[in-house]
Amino acid sequence: MSGEFVFQGWQRPDGRMGIRNHCLVLATVACAAGVVREVQRRLPEVVAVEHAHGCGRSGPDLGVQIKTLAGLVQNPNVGAVVLVGLGCEVVSAALLRSTLASSGKPVETVVIQEVGGSRKAADRVEALARRLLDELGGQPRRKGMAADLMVGLECGGSDTFSGLTANPAVGKAVDRLVEMGGTAILAETTEMIGALGPLLKLAKTEEVAAKLKAKVGRQEARAREILGPLAHAVLAPGNVESGLTTIAEKSLGCVTKGGSSPIREVIDYGDRPAKKGLVVMDTPGYDVESLAGMAAAGAQAILFTTGRGTPVGFPAVPVIKISSNSELFEAMPDDIDLDAGTILAGKSIDEVGEQILGLLLEVACGQKTKAEINGQAVFAIAQEGPAF
Repeated sequence: MSGEFVFQGWQRPDGRMGIRNHCLVLATVACAAGVVREVQRRLPEVVAVEHAHGCGRSGPDLGVQIKTLAGLVQNPNVGAVVLVGLGCEVVSAALLRSTLASSGKPVETVVIQEVGGSRKAADRVEALARRLLDELGGQPRRKGMAADLMVGLECGGSDTFSGLTANPAVGKAVDRLVEMGGTAILAETTEMIGALGPLLKLAKTEEVAAKLKAKVGRQEARAREILGPLAHAVLAPGNVESGLTTIAEKSLGCVTKGGSSPIREVIDYGDRPAKKGLVVMDTPGYDVESLAGMAAAGAQAILFTTGRGTPVGFPAVPVIKISSNSELFEAMPDDIDLDAGTILAGKSIDEVGEQILGLLLEVACGQKTKAEINGQAVFAIAQEGPAF
């Protein structure tokens, strides 16, 4: 990347900058998914989010659901929202709206049981969304800098090259972003098992180191409890087919996405960082749930490395796919945004890191990612307790 890191975005009432200006149509419960889907069919311009949550879970999981859904609405890339509820669920439209009072964003609600059913609800949501889209279209853009960005870091479908090319190249991009005052979230606690040593060396304080030990230790204990002697091999089939043999082997490559910057903070799933720089979030290794936690925290973009290939994107937050090998880039050109496999052909990790940072700037300036173009948004929230 050459030149200054400057983009034109949208400033929200809380001061944060969005790189997109979306109208969100969000189901508060799975039962409202059909209405949300119908509105998306009628109005492709909105970002429609349906999911399998909102009822039937224990208290702690419901708390995480509310925090994550509210965090998605508060994400800087969202300019306005229509909440769609059923009327008898636990996570109701009224409850979720009450958590958003301080956001300052336009928030409308439609409850299916109160307006006469799903068809009338879809008509009502469509009318509200059309008005909000018109309002958003008239909002001015403002100057944004690297310091205004929070970027999530993810890897999925890893191979033996991930820890040698794509992940360390992302780490170089993260170091540059942090130098310029930006923030990056290193997630996937399961994929830190076996790599705690390198992470502890980056811990800014003893408190950060203690939290890292606790979070990674908890995930390792759960893996041992569930898998017993096979805990060291908690890998997806594709990881194994691609040559990875243990979770520690994968983890040592995974954590290089964070670069060499000090870890300033360790936060829970979906929490907003209080500090800038590199932070660690306690998320599952499961990509879709991990993405939701970082988006809820306020990440405006995600850098997602892959060695096997995955089309997965996320609602309202552009996901930038980076391949660890050129064969994948050539095999899935409609899904991969940047080829880090060029490192194997002679490019330096620093050079590819600069390419990644340059692409991040282009996306912040409005360039759509492949996942956005293809409509590959997927949404799910991490859960631990039993269903009822």
